[in-house]
Amino acid sequence: MFSRSIARRAFSSTAANPYKVTVIGAGGGIGQPLSLLLKLNHKVTDLRLYDIKGAHGVATDLSHIPTNSTVKGFGPDQADGLKNALTGTDVILIPAGVPRKPGMTRDDLFSINAGIVRDLAKSIADAAPKAKICVISNPVNSTVPIVAEVLKEKGVFDPKKLFGVTTLDTIRASRFISEVAGTNPTQEKVPVVGGHSGITIIPLISQTTHKLLPKEKRDALIHRIQFGGDEVVKAKNGAGSATLSMAQAGATFANFVLSGLDGEKDVISPSYVYSPLYKSEGIDFFSSPITFGPEGAAKVNPIGEISAEEEELLAKAKETLKKNIEKGINFVKQSKL
Repeated sequence: MFSRSIARRAFSSTAANPYKVTVIGAGGGIGQPLSLLLKLNHKVTDLRLYDIKGAHGVATDLSHIPTNSTVKGFGPDQADGLKNALTGTDVILIPAGVPRKPGMTRDDLFSINAGIVRDLAKSIADAAPKAKICVISNPVNSTVPIVAEVLKEKGVFDPKKLFGVTTLDTIRASRFISEVAGTNPTQEKVPVVGGHSGITIIPLISQTTHKLLPKEKRDALIHRIQFGGDEVVKAKNGAGSATLSMAQAGATFANFVLSGLDGEKDVISPSYVYSPLYKSEGIDFFSSPITFGPEGAAKVNPIGEISAEEEELLAKAKETLKKNIEKGINFVKQSKL
């Protein structure tokens, strides 16, 4: 249900249209490896890195890599640093914010990251209203609605141009299911729908070749995919969360967006977007397979047939998603008071 040629597309050496890409939060644990991977993507010819500190150093370091792109660092120490990093850019990736620590849920991050994302959305609305925006900052279930609400207030919201990056869930699903089934993870494609935290993450095992996994193994697999982030936080002993795998996921997703801009056909991958699928139930944002095109999200695809067990997961996910979305929207509304 999503692109079958991630590696080939990401690092193809064939000529492509030149694109400007901005990473906001480029000096952080996700931002640095994400920026490296984008430097290696031949579709990116103008890479702009912004952070409160460190972006200049990261940009200089990456500028020594011999690929066909320029890299510039921007910071608040420059006049109009953020504005210059954004103006005229095609794609923006936002890993800015604080990482998760042991015992924290993604919702625990809300009080800090919500304000950061809100303020960045205001700058984007002013300096780059036509850019495709890829939100990585957690909790994605709430931060994407925050960005949408700010863009609406500024009169520049285009649902086709705003994405929540859920690709980490799909790459984890491919890896984890291969470990259970003893297969090659590069050949495993697991659609993951819903949202991007805990029980809102719904891996559709029924749509894979492993739909007959024993219930015990299937339940354990689903739980591991849903809470894979906790595994990393624990293993890093409080020193951080998923950064390297998230960077790979972010770079992969950026390449889907760039491939759509470049006119490639049948580029499909799940993303958390402003969606019509469950709008009648009061759920304005949902992750499902998206077909990418020159305008961004060319089509929001349905999730397809799912098992009775997955229907139950979906029902529970909807309850939480609705609350997460309302939390983001209410934050913007209250911050105006």
